[in-house]
Amino acid sequence: MKSLMQRALGADWEELPPALRTHYRFGASIDSGYMDIEYPRFMQPFLTILGVIGALVNRGGKDVRTVVDKRVVGDRQYWRRTLSYPDGRVIHFNSFWVDAGNGELIEFVNPALGLQMAPYWQDGRLCYRGIRFVAKLGPLLLPIPEWLLLGHTTIVEEAVDENHFVMDFRLTHPLFGQVFRYSGKFEAAAVESA
Repeated sequence: MKSLMQRALGADWEELPPALRTHYRFGASIDSGYMDIEYPRFMQPFLTILGVIGALVNRGGKDVRTVVDKRVVGDRQYWRRTLSYPDGRVIHFNSFWVDAGNGELIEFVNPALGLQMAPYWQDGRLCYRGIRFVAKLGPLLLPIPEWLLLGHTTIVEEAVDENHFVMDFRLTHPLFGQVFRYSGKFEAAAVESA
């Protein structure tokens, strides 16, 4: 079967280097690495509220040990992130992806709130651009403009060798500038089913 990313990228999937193919494979995989998380001080109250509903991470840090466990169940890909800080605090940030059609994906941070994104391959990098936020109310998917919440989303991922990749996730608001960023380097490993 094809992974969600493979379906979204179409023929461009063949351009992805091995590390990114493993990262987005159909089935299970684990990414292990370290991330830097940064945001302006004024964002702390908002991130604390968003953390309660499962969106984003409400603590900054450098070289935060991060493990991302990805599994496919039905038509969803589940992302379970565990961030372990040097002082022993552990934060979990979970989400799931679904196919939005037309080469787009939606990442839901809880059953009702998601981010619709369009991935594309450009100059040896896998890039995403945010389309909109969405609210799911029963069968309805209500659009929420990016500027109304956290701003425009961009993600860039690039392989550095056969097994490792770097990534950079940013939220930039038209009025407040960059309001959130996390970036890091990961090793991607497939997990074979028993």
